[in-house]
Amino acid sequence: EGLEEITAGGNLIFFIGDEFAQDDPAVKAAWETYSQKPGDGVEGTCLVTGKRAEIARIHGTIKGVPGAQSSGAALVSFNAPAFESYGKEQSYNAPVSTYAAYAYTTALNYLLADRDHMTMIGDTAIVYWSEDGEEVYNRTFSFMMEPTADNQEIVDGVFKNLAAGKAVDENGTQESLSLDQKFYILGLSPNAARLSVRFFYQDSFGNILRHVKEHYDRLRIVRPSGDHMEYLGVWRLLSETVNKKSKDKKPAPNMAGSLYRAIISGSNYPESMHQAVLGRIRSEQDDSDSRIYKITRGRAAIIKAYLLKNRGCSEEEITMEMNENSNDVAYILGQEFAVLEAIQEDANPGINATIKDRYFNSACATPSSIFPILFKLKNSHLRKMNNKGREIYYEKMLGALQSKITEVPKRLNLDAQDRFILGYYHQTQKRYEKKSKEEA
Repeated sequence: EGLEEITAGGNLIFFIGDEFAQDDPAVKAAWETYSQKPGDGVEGTCLVTGKRAEIARIHGTIKGVPGAQSSGAALVSFNAPAFESYGKEQSYNAPVSTYAAYAYTTALNYLLADRDHMTMIGDTAIVYWSEDGEEVYNRTFSFMMEPTADNQEIVDGVFKNLAAGKAVDENGTQESLSLDQKFYILGLSPNAARLSVRFFYQDSFGNILRHVKEHYDRLRIVRPSGDHMEYLGVWRLLSETVNKKSKDKKPAPNMAGSLYRAIISGSNYPESMHQAVLGRIRSEQDDSDSRIYKITRGRAAIIKAYLLKNRGCSEEEITMEMNENSNDVAYILGQEFAVLEAIQEDANPGINATIKDRYFNSACATPSSIFPILFKLKNSHLRKMNNKGREIYYEKMLGALQSKITEVPKRLNLDAQDRFILGYYHQTQKRYEKKSKEEA
């Protein structure tokens, strides 16, 4: 007599002995048989299971994807005749059994509601899970993709164990992870009342970790003294592509998903990210505050990784620190520019704007027309410095670099411009490193 009151605010759940009824194998088998019985609807071959069963007319909605309708969005739906074919209406166009439609919508809604299985990168909701459902894989994958200042040593430990062929332990515990465990990653983005699949990737957990480690190895570059982050997460990289002064600091919609997939699969980085980084470097050179370091560690790391992966450059050529043995003209010109800027700053302590603000972009693209101007300015700066020792020091440095260049090119292509930027970054960091040591 109390049934209506009991079920008014929720559902009933049953026990058999000391187990939940839904966990009993016989009950599960009976439910599966019952739920897959043909009903009054249309029958067909399910695209998911491959079995003949009743086809779902409408699929359930997916909730929890930011930017989509709060009431839920559909992964599969047809709401206009233009989308229909062979006279099949609604979801009969994509025949999925009622059981499979219920299963995937239920599972996806559960994963999206659990912060241990979902993260947001730009407009893309990333959902991930292991085949056996153990939470330790999700936690490990999450902090490997987005390391924080607090877990740098843990990430480093996982990678060292991986490189040594040892068991990978999460969080320094004895909870060992199987490198053969199947792992799945799904990227979803909102599209009006529907969801778009940005990517779906599956591989062994070990292969995914190896791809992530290779990505971080390519990003390794000399850091400013105040930067203690060894590993740069996906969001940190994407933030290097946006204008820090704009109200909307979100990266381009497609870029986040493309970068994420490139990292976990070991494929090439998106060209859009490389172009965006170059765009930010060029556009920020005219900033009134030249003390803002436009070629940041993150941007230089992205350019280095791009040259190694997408352009197939060798690690002997594209190095972590300044390459003293490089004979690449573009790289050397970048070093020269950094030395010329150092001379100007040494001659004019506290200067607000340097040659970088006015000449960097043109020197990077058309060096033959700009470097003669810079060397004339250099002579003026050295005279103003009025320090013979410093003058000899800088002249020797420039002379060593000039001896490697037979002819200054009229134009530099994009790959050469990348090497110019790296040469400038490495030389500048070398200078700051020496300055920090002297101050210490």
